[in-house]
Amino acid sequence: MKLVSIAVTAVVCFLAFTLSARAEDVKVAEYTVGVDDVLDIAILRPEELAVSATVSPDGSINYPYIGKVEVKGLSLTEIQQQIQTRLAEGYMQYPVVSASLKESRSRKFFVYGEVMRPGVYSLEDNVTVLRAISIAGGFTKFGSSSRVKVLRLRKDKPGYEAIKINVKAVMNGKPDADILLRSGDTVVVSEGVF
Repeated sequence: MKLVSIAVTAVVCFLAFTLSARAEDVKVAEYTVGVDDVLDIAILRPEELAVSATVSPDGSINYPYIGKVEVKGLSLTEIQQQIQTRLAEGYMQYPVVSASLKESRSRKFFVYGEVMRPGVYSLEDNVTVLRAISIAGGFTKFGSSSRVKVLRLRKDKPGYEAIKINVKAVMNGKPDADILLRSGDTVVVSEGVF
């Protein structure tokens, strides 16, 4: 009987550790809000009020009853808690608030060079170099699929890391030749050499 009790305790401890580790992973992966993001924030109780707000260049939004709320760099959960706390400080009794991301505009990538529509684009999930070029309208008649690179900011020192991409290989069925873009990446399509 003692062995069964020890085994059950071990299983419970293991499950608790696993669940807490997963909760930490979720915290790390949670989206952080940036300038130009659009948020949907709703008071669910005691009275219903739904507002869409765009994060201003100073990193804040304006919310009814409480005014300016600093949100840049915060997770949606942190924003929800902050608004709920401030509403409870004299505006409402036991408010219940919901915050969600309506549109991500703070995460951007750039496409320059020999593409039809060079410029700045919002970074959605799973945007690869080939997809970025497609979003930018594809190659111009001078653009070369063999002269494409991604400039990525270095984390450890100033400057950019240049990553060469063989778009021709990607289009010939080698998806490993393509990479996922990160926020701030610049795709450069150079002119072909004749």
